[in-house]
Amino acid sequence: MKIYKPIIFISIMTILFGTNPAFSASAIKLYKSPTCGCCEKYVDYLRANDFAVTAVNESDMSAIKKKYGMDHAASCHTALIGGYVIEGHVSVGAINKLLKEKPDIVGISAPGMPQNSPGMGEMKKGTLTIYAVPKYGKSSYVFSVE
Repeated sequence: MKIYKPIIFISIMTILFGTNPAFSASAIKLYKSPTCGCCEKYVDYLRANDFAVTAVNESDMSAIKKKYGMDHAASCHTALIGGYVIEGHVSVGAINKLLKEKPDIVGISAPGMPQNSPGMGEMKKGTLTIYAVPKYGKSSYVFSVE
């Protein structure tokens, strides 16, 4: 019988540390205005939910949104994770759903700056609509309600 070392390593790490290294913090790169306080709160929110955030101050956010196909679903910051674009104050529940389901879309967005979203005040379950941003200029549609 063949024993695979990576499986043994993961099992030992899970037993010793209670975590699986294959499911550790997901890396996310977030472009934001250097003067935006709600962007900083959102970065804190992501970090508190086990995302490894690299925050990049950018003075021309319009160019970033256009580059990544989010200019028509814009909010105040734009993030990249797992080949997807996350636009605005999107909840970690929606991000995790995106990464698990892996739909063939550009990414997801919470357009504008919804007051009930992470980094923008008290979150109220069931009130934050997250939109899927499809490829090829197709219309956005509801991805989830958080």
